[in-house]
Amino acid sequence: MTSSDKPENASDTAAAEPPSVAARDWATASADPQYRAAVVDLLGALAYGELAAFERLAEDAKLAPTLEDKAELAKMASAEFHHFERLRDRLAEIGEEPTRAMEPFVAAYDGFHKQTAPSDWLEGLVKAYVGDSIASDFYREVAARLDSDSRGLVLAVLDDTGHGGFAVEKVRAAIEADPRVGGRLALWARRLMGEALSQSQRVVADRDALSTMLVGGVADGFDLAEVGKMFSRITEAHTKRMAALGLAA
Repeated sequence: MTSSDKPENASDTAAAEPPSVAARDWATASADPQYRAAVVDLLGALAYGELAAFERLAEDAKLAPTLEDKAELAKMASAEFHHFERLRDRLAEIGEEPTRAMEPFVAAYDGFHKQTAPSDWLEGLVKAYVGDSIASDFYREVAARLDSDSRGLVLAVLDDTGHGGFAVEKVRAAIEADPRVGGRLALWARRLMGEALSQSQRVVADRDALSTMLVGGVADGFDLAEVGKMFSRITEAHTKRMAALGLAA
């Protein structure tokens, strides 16, 4: 097509198309009230999740068989609390009350932890590795659709606190010492997978802004087909983590 063949005002039309939300900063993207509500929900959910993770790791440290293991879990708990502080401070920075932003997610998180309370040290390690990783995968998928400022924060607080490598080392050693442990932990991990996915779906379904972001309509959101692909990717990542632990998915 020559320049004379181009539709009139074609360049003006292209220039008028709004940039992807992922290419904008918070100040620009948050002008959309529905997008702002979705991000506040996301940060609130993450903040309470990090606070709950801190409490759980501190509690799991009591099950640790050695002082070295106890200290390692305490260090990880401290990292989770630091993540919580960053999210809490960000909510305050954008003019939101952190406690109010977290409150809608307390029941879902507490319900998940109540349903999946570990009975011993190894179950606690698998829960932290498998359960937390599923949640992190979900939030990373959402982060790809966020403005640059929010995306950077979300990805930073999803950084591995070191629990992954620690859990793999301890669980594989336990299975090597007693292969029967592997069957029990594999069943436990499958239960965690089901509960974690159910929790994620409940959280999204209960919050209109978040659900709209996922199925489309806000911030370059996913369509329904993409949601299915997203959960397939999460399931695939879970299978790889199970293999790393020496467990059957």
